[in-house]
Amino acid sequence: MAIQILGIRHHGVGSARNVLRQLEQFKPDMLLVEGAPEMTEVLSLVGKEGLTPPVAIMVYNQENPKQSSFYPFAEYSPEWTAVRYANQNKIPVRAMDLPAAVSFVKRDAEEAAKEIPGEDEAALQEAPIPVYHRDPLSHLSEAAGFRNSDDWWDHHFESTLTNTDHFEAVHHAMDSLRAEGVVSGLDRENIDREAYMRTIIRQAQNEMYERIAVVCGAWHGPALVELDATAKSDAKILKALPKSKIKVACTWIPWTNSRLSIASGYGAGIYSPGWYEHQWNITDQTEIRWLAKVAATFREKQMDISTAHVIETYRLARSLAVLRNKPFIALDELNEATLSVMCMGDGILLNLVREQLIVGNSMGHVPDDIPKVPLQEDFEQHIKSLRLKLTAVPKTYDLDLRKEGDLERSVFFHRLEIIELPWLSRTASRTKGTFKESWTAEWKPELMIVLIDKAFLGNTIEAAAETLVRKQGTETDKITELARLIQLSIPAQLYQNLDHLLFRINELTSISADIVDLMNAIPRLVDISRYGDVRRSDLSVLNTVVQQLLTKVFVGLPNACYGLDEANSQNMFGLITRVNTGVRLYDNVDTEQQWYDTLHRLLDKHGVNHIILGCVCRLLLDAQQLSEEETERRISFALSSANDPFEVAAWLEGFLGSNGMILLYDNRLWNLMYSWVESLPDDTFTQILALLRRSFSKFEYGERRQIGVRARKGRAVETHQSLTEREGFDAERAAQILPVLKELLGGVE
Repeated sequence: MAIQILGIRHHGVGSARNVLRQLEQFKPDMLLVEGAPEMTEVLSLVGKEGLTPPVAIMVYNQENPKQSSFYPFAEYSPEWTAVRYANQNKIPVRAMDLPAAVSFVKRDAEEAAKEIPGEDEAALQEAPIPVYHRDPLSHLSEAAGFRNSDDWWDHHFESTLTNTDHFEAVHHAMDSLRAEGVVSGLDRENIDREAYMRTIIRQAQNEMYERIAVVCGAWHGPALVELDATAKSDAKILKALPKSKIKVACTWIPWTNSRLSIASGYGAGIYSPGWYEHQWNITDQTEIRWLAKVAATFREKQMDISTAHVIETYRLARSLAVLRNKPFIALDELNEATLSVMCMGDGILLNLVREQLIVGNSMGHVPDDIPKVPLQEDFEQHIKSLRLKLTAVPKTYDLDLRKEGDLERSVFFHRLEIIELPWLSRTASRTKGTFKESWTAEWKPELMIVLIDKAFLGNTIEAAAETLVRKQGTETDKITELARLIQLSIPAQLYQNLDHLLFRINELTSISADIVDLMNAIPRLVDISRYGDVRRSDLSVLNTVVQQLLTKVFVGLPNACYGLDEANSQNMFGLITRVNTGVRLYDNVDTEQQWYDTLHRLLDKHGVNHIILGCVCRLLLDAQQLSEEETERRISFALSSANDPFEVAAWLEGFLGSNGMILLYDNRLWNLMYSWVESLPDDTFTQILALLRRSFSKFEYGERRQIGVRARKGRAVETHQSLTEREGFDAERAAQILPVLKELLGGVE
């Protein structure tokens, strides 16, 4: 009975080639690879047509998919190469490591211990193994004069040794380190893991397999040799492990090169997935062909790169390798030569090579017939039918909702937004009255966790979105939240939820006394009732709901504004402005008049913050509900030097809002404000300067600049004159444009 331990680096090109050669020579009748035993069944799919690396096995808790682990594979991963060889030759394959169900329980226990002050520290003091350790291989790399352990490993094990020497040398190096007492930062966990690995190897022996090949991380290799001597101690270790009833499931998911890189935080990550992929696929003139790729990348960016650049870059890289006593040209030499010749010393250009080639944008593919949860299957079917792509590179979709295909995409995107799958983000808000939407999609492998985690909501994206909206609508007692859910449901075409949401709004409207909540909801609902027909939906039923909400606001607003402090007054100022916009958009004459009557009552109410009074005065002026004479009287009274300067500043902020044009064109208001500022004592002016700056900061840059120019000139000489009183003004001709303007401002009919 023969057992061969093949110690590898998890994503090493040389390791993968040596593993394949060794398996072809050894011809095992059983293959064991490092990994949770639960993934043994899905390993049988390696080599299946359509399962294209980089991919990963996702091992997750069925009741809590967020509790998961990933086992990534690239085409050049030794484990992938070994399992594919075994499947092609009908050799049984098993995964050997600590079960994921046990790992999940241990992880929960560790997180719970961290929440108890002092307990974790005491346990660490008793533990014989230190908490933090340097990379074990760094001892060897430093002794050999290498920058880091990855360069050392590449030089000695990935590029220069034949398969005969390779695994003997790896085993000797790891055994020497472990014999000297060098430990890794995971040694406490490795004790359990290696005990389980040895147990699984013994099980294979007991099943009378004669030639067992074991593919595992190089560090574990020496610990898997003495099987008989460790049998009793392993049994004790495994008996002490926590029991677990967690139901674990496994599935294949697409992975990306960026997630294989060490920069992603992946523990077994590598620095250059794209370079390794190139080395695996190109065995002849590897360096020259790599430089040809670099040149092609620069040419795509309209850079002038000739064949001479490629030749000189290669010559420089070869010279650097010779100077460093290297038998081959490594990526470091290629990068330095590229920086000097092609990039002309510009490090920013070399970053382009790193992003697109050294790391790369490769993304794997999983065939449709691999078992998945129903929600995942529905998602992938939509991706296929709507001709979308899951790419690691951001991709923008500009949708025209008048086209049937783009409308279907938009509905799908909005449903994904409801279930909070962060694959998509809106790059431009949909403008009222238009049929345009813009979305940016960027796929990340961990998003599959989110999708599987939502599987309990329904078997399809539509059903999951409907369930989530109904659940949130039932639980909330805020009309604003219900309005938001309606606004989400319309573009997602979840019409079955509308009756439920409208019923909830009616239910809450009858008992709600929260005017702020009602005012927050009105703009959303008015917008939906006004523009919902863009989605070919009849939302006229909302008019009744909107009218009920407006009536309650009209009745309760004056009292709701009484006695508010500065912060709440600022909030109310914004709400009144938005409700005013909603009322005008609602386009109902009677409703508008009721609103203006409410503002008139508020304008004369005592105990209301001056920022609200200024806002109300401006809204009534703009709506021509206050005469110019009455407005001038109120402005003069508000800006009187006898008033408290802070109250005057607040009134000005409310009146001016975010539009400073009235100061530029109304000489009467300009002179009043100029006189008020001029009358302020220096210390008072200094105190209220912050309030004035806050008010003027809301103006456009051009407005602020013109106001500054006008301030240098002092008071305006020209007397106040209304537009209709100006010489040469043709009122009859001006009236002809009013119907057209009303149609434009009213939106799409």
